[in-house]
Amino acid sequence: MTESVLTVERILVAAEDVLRRYGPSKATVVDVAQALGVSHGSVYRHFASKAALRDAVLRGWLERVSAPLQAIAANRKTTPEHRLRAWLSALRSVKREKLLGDPELFATYNALANDAREVVGEHISQLLAQIELILAAGVADKSFREVDVTSTALAIFNATSRFHNPAMSYKWAGAGEDAAFATLLDLLLHGLTTARNR
Repeated sequence: MTESVLTVERILVAAEDVLRRYGPSKATVVDVAQALGVSHGSVYRHFASKAALRDAVLRGWLERVSAPLQAIAANRKTTPEHRLRAWLSALRSVKREKLLGDPELFATYNALANDAREVVGEHISQLLAQIELILAAGVADKSFREVDVTSTALAIFNATSRFHNPAMSYKWAGAGEDAAFATLLDLLLHGLTTARNR
């Protein structure tokens, strides 16, 4: 590849491949440049440091997690209760699919996340905003009782973390996880619905 056609997108694709092959502890900017057939200085013209490149790769991966969730949160064709149930189920599913479908890549991104607290913080803020959007719609149409959407979104996110936080991934393939998740969803939604909707 010539340096004149080098783009951020191409660098990120190559960086993801290099990270998959060598792992986050061994992958270097030089490896990425070699995979692209350019000098490492060309990569540094787009990313100021190895950390910046790694953060960008992680950010792209997390955006692929949050984008379909945003579509669920913003879908006003379904009830807030259905949206919240679908959103939490989708969050769990996408994390499980990434772990079970490609454990090595999942481990790589988990390692990147441990070193990129700012990027992870941005991602969590996006997810909380999506829950808040659903809760606000439910409060507005009175299908949910009156709650503080910010604190309630955080409580829901924390209460369900066993099913989506990578630190808990060792439990995800265990027997009874589906039933435990369904029970928790029922409990959360029962607590949110108004008495007249029960």
